[in-house]
Amino acid sequence: MGTRTASHPALTTDLQFCCITFRRRAERAVLGHDLLVDRRTLIHPMLATPGRPPVGGNWTFEFKWDGVRAVSYVTGFGSKPGRRLRTPAGVQVFSRNDKDISATYPELGALGEQFAGVSSLIVDGEIVALDDAGKPSFGRLQNRMHAARPEEDLLADFPVRYYVFDVLELDGHDTMRLTYAQRRELLTELLSEDTAPELVLPPSLQGVSGSEVLATAREHGLEGIVAKALESRYEPGRRSRSWIKTPLVSTQEVVIGGWRAGAGRRAATIGSLLLGAPTSAGLHYLGHVGTGFTDAMLRDLRDRLHPLAARENPFGSAIPREHARDAHWVAPRLVGEVEYRQLTHDGLLRHASWRGLRPDKDPDDVRLPALP
Repeated sequence: MGTRTASHPALTTDLQFCCITFRRRAERAVLGHDLLVDRRTLIHPMLATPGRPPVGGNWTFEFKWDGVRAVSYVTGFGSKPGRRLRTPAGVQVFSRNDKDISATYPELGALGEQFAGVSSLIVDGEIVALDDAGKPSFGRLQNRMHAARPEEDLLADFPVRYYVFDVLELDGHDTMRLTYAQRRELLTELLSEDTAPELVLPPSLQGVSGSEVLATAREHGLEGIVAKALESRYEPGRRSRSWIKTPLVSTQEVVIGGWRAGAGRRAATIGSLLLGAPTSAGLHYLGHVGTGFTDAMLRDLRDRLHPLAARENPFGSAIPREHARDAHWVAPRLVGEVEYRQLTHDGLLRHASWRGLRPDKDPDDVRLPALP
């Protein structure tokens, strides 16, 4: 790797040295140790801006994996802990809203074994569950998202993998200032041999057009693609034009502001949810959803919404009378996600279908969809 990184002036001598001397040790790391990460210095993930695939030779393309975004902090058995990490050795994983999800996904403990030879490592990636055909399945992932400490049978029935697509720190060196191309080369070196099956280095496609990659994603039933500028730095917490996402499936994060009872077979449970996005005037009404639920989802939603019951309507915008009739209002604290076919000119989601709750998101993360 030393010869290949010599053309990258942004790489310091120390960083080149730590990569050249990188080694793996057999010691087993501890998953989710309380003292591993200083929460005051958590890195918030860089976010992509929606748009059409860009053209030109200074872009690379990755697939969207329809999972849960996670930044993982690893400390090995080296001699100099990174500035964000504390001893003892282990792995700790955080969601976009800074929740520690290490125990929910113990498979990511493989990071500790994979990188036991480094003193510190921070990586960004996506936690993904695959269906029987090997395609990402958000539905299957839902079975794991609410299990704080999954039992062995749940781990066996719904295993996850960690698709690692960026490296943010290595051996105490901040790699976010490097270009994407440099970080990708570094990541490829780290995951080039004897990689644990729970860890995946997803493809980064150069020399092809975005339309070709998008067609491939459509052919294989993937969520979409993300274009990344080869010369871009990692911008923590920012939604950047250096990353452009093009989804094939229209989805929207929503906040639940109320629900209506069902009829017929669902008379004793939830019939539909009333959805919105937060604004300074309260929730802006986005529509309702009454399909896409499993019986287990309905039971879980009922249990979660019952203690959130509220007297006041949390919506600051008008709700159609037929949607508000007999509504049960709730405090707007639960975030979910829907798939929809169309967004009307007045900002309502048409033909929405429920995908599931998003415990990795806070209400303030939800944004109004862009009008057509």
